[in-house]
Amino acid sequence: MDGSLPGAPYARHRQTPGTRFGGLPVQGRALDAGMGLAVARRTVFRPSDAEDFGRVADRVAAGNMGLLGAAADPMEQARLRNAIASGALITSGRHLQHGDADQPGRNMEVFTNCATAAASFSLFYLLLNGSGVGRAYDDELMAVDWAQAPKLLLRLDAAHQDWPKDRATLHRFALDFQLLPWGTSLESMTAAQEADLRGWLAREFLVDPAPADAIRHVVADSREGWGKAVELLESLAFEGAADRTLLLDFSAIRPCGAPIGGMQGRPASGPLSLMRAFVNLRAQVIEPAKSRELAPWEQAMLVDHHLSVEVQVGGARRAARMATKSWRDPGILRFIRVKSEGGLWTANNSVMVDAAFWEGVREARAGSADPLHRHALAVFEEATRCGYINGEPGFINGDRLEDHRTGSAWDKPVHEDGRDVRSARYQADHAVGLLAEVARRASSAQFPATTNPCGEITLHVTGGYCVIADFAPLLACPADHTKLTPGDLPPALAEEWDARVEDSVRLGVRFLIRANRMDALYAAEVARTNRIGIGPTGLHEWAWMRWGLGFDDLLDENLSAPFWAMLSRLSDAAKQESSRYAAELGMAPPATVTTVKPAGTTSKLFGLTEGAHLPARRHYLRWVQFKGSRAEDGGWTPDSDRLLADYEARGYPIRSLSSFPGMSIVGFPTLSLIERLGLAEKLVTAPEAAPAAQYHWLSLLERHWIGAERGNQVSYTLKIYTDRHDLAAFRDMVLTHQPEIRCCAILPSRPDNELGYEYLPEEEVSPERFLSLVEGINDPALHEAVDLAHLQCASGVCPI
Repeated sequence: MDGSLPGAPYARHRQTPGTRFGGLPVQGRALDAGMGLAVARRTVFRPSDAEDFGRVADRVAAGNMGLLGAAADPMEQARLRNAIASGALITSGRHLQHGDADQPGRNMEVFTNCATAAASFSLFYLLLNGSGVGRAYDDELMAVDWAQAPKLLLRLDAAHQDWPKDRATLHRFALDFQLLPWGTSLESMTAAQEADLRGWLAREFLVDPAPADAIRHVVADSREGWGKAVELLESLAFEGAADRTLLLDFSAIRPCGAPIGGMQGRPASGPLSLMRAFVNLRAQVIEPAKSRELAPWEQAMLVDHHLSVEVQVGGARRAARMATKSWRDPGILRFIRVKSEGGLWTANNSVMVDAAFWEGVREARAGSADPLHRHALAVFEEATRCGYINGEPGFINGDRLEDHRTGSAWDKPVHEDGRDVRSARYQADHAVGLLAEVARRASSAQFPATTNPCGEITLHVTGGYCVIADFAPLLACPADHTKLTPGDLPPALAEEWDARVEDSVRLGVRFLIRANRMDALYAAEVARTNRIGIGPTGLHEWAWMRWGLGFDDLLDENLSAPFWAMLSRLSDAAKQESSRYAAELGMAPPATVTTVKPAGTTSKLFGLTEGAHLPARRHYLRWVQFKGSRAEDGGWTPDSDRLLADYEARGYPIRSLSSFPGMSIVGFPTLSLIERLGLAEKLVTAPEAAPAAQYHWLSLLERHWIGAERGNQVSYTLKIYTDRHDLAAFRDMVLTHQPEIRCCAILPSRPDNELGYEYLPEEEVSPERFLSLVEGINDPALHEAVDLAHLQCASGVCPI
């Protein structure tokens, strides 16, 4: 549906902001066939309920408005519900997944996409709740030496359901714990190996050799219990307890596959997954640290990596992290190479830089012998060398982060009583001293702010949140946009459309501010900053249908002036509404308001271009990860996502991954909405846009949407094709453009995708193979959305 009642007249007068989505409940917008429905089934729809998007909107609006209790306005709830159902306000995937009438009693961590952490235990707890987490590994922030960790013993009762009892489960266990070479088959496992494995199990997990004064801790069966186990170990390392013994007992944790109530019944990963993390901490971090083989920052990165590997979030999401480090640190060159050389694949790595860095690079290139300039050049050349090959690390302009620019990061108080990490569900106790020490260090740090994993949110390094949401201006159209002539609209319709877009922004701002009233681990920081981030998605579809503008037109500021004026108007409206509504609720004015997030989940629901991104391809396979692996009989293991068997039966291409054991990918033939709108020669895809043009696009978005005040950043990944740009050209491009914007990730790519990755999210295919794939899939909805006429449009020969 188009989000309005069929035949409804267009309003010819201004209404009170927020009222245009009133009236009777609108039908939920139909999801994009194939990918859109797949994403909804995987992360949004409740397995226990035959939901459509209208029913999702019902529960999400009810949960959010419930945060006001008896003060909730039923009329606003109805408008909010309709804005979500129509797709004009999509919120974010977290809210779509978890939002319901129980929201007022839940913890904020489940609903926030973006967070930071200063300790491994808080990072782990946030990941378990589904948050993406950033952490700064600057030397001046590292307060823990893991060489001082206690002797670590682990225990699991042999009566536990997950204890490897038969030969098959023992074989699987041995592979998971890397006790057998990967690829060793069950048939090739010898009797001697089996005996050795059972002996190892008994020694490691059954025998209790702990001394009388050992610290004994039973790991509780909850996210909080898992986090508390790491907190205890980390705090003992901080306190210098190398002469103590810590025994962790995992016997109380529910078995693998048991339902997780807080994740809509998705399967738990069981105790062995968590135990594997602690086995790796002991072998890969604590023991090498005692031998002085690892600096504290690298110890912390390894701890976070091994914990992150075990975060499955009920099979719905793997851990998402950002790792940053100051360019001034002596170990920065090792940090630059740590992902490719050390196998630390669970985070996006970026070098934190500033104006002095870019000046130093230029001065050193010009011949300066200043040691700091030469160091800057060495960092730049190594980072760009690795980035050109592997895509990482990136650069973050730390002096352009909001906190750093205004100084508010240094205003965060140092709490001695653990208020930094305290909610109704989780209270830091063992680590109070550690948290206070890191906060003291951050108060004078060079870079007191860092970002979330995708780079669009600015947050304090000791911990903070930003709740985020998308609005889709195309889907706010009060008429069926497919029946309109792009850029040639009746004035009354154009005025009503613009007003509905503004109302969706205002409703979204209010939605996010209410979310900040939830019980939160970082409650003190939320109260101090009240951060939110609202941003557009499907920008290119909107620009085309509303004004008849293609990407190249948008870069001509005279030609596209109405588009940019409207974006500035919406930015002002968002900031005005945030201040007014926060004051009404007695909350601090939000420190940040505008952002552009990746919108990966939300955009796919309706086939929109993602956030600020251009369409990836004209027609391609979009690969999506699902938890699951092949059983010996060729089927799927019991812990595999139930959707894998369904997609396989329908004929979708599926591959199991070796680089991510236990994960498989499903390929969805994708022809995005923008490729069906008749742009013909005006359609520009990411591979077709010059890097300089994309940087210019980002600068315009930063000026007109992010704004000079109370703005976050634009999350954007720019693909550089290495067959078109050699390393020297790549370096010149980065040095020219990267200092002028706040944030941009760069991903090197080649037409043949020979990058050393097992797969990339999008795989370009020929029109012939694309149609062959579609024809081989038994999914009527996909056939309805992708046919020869649409493919002709995407190829620039459109009959429309």
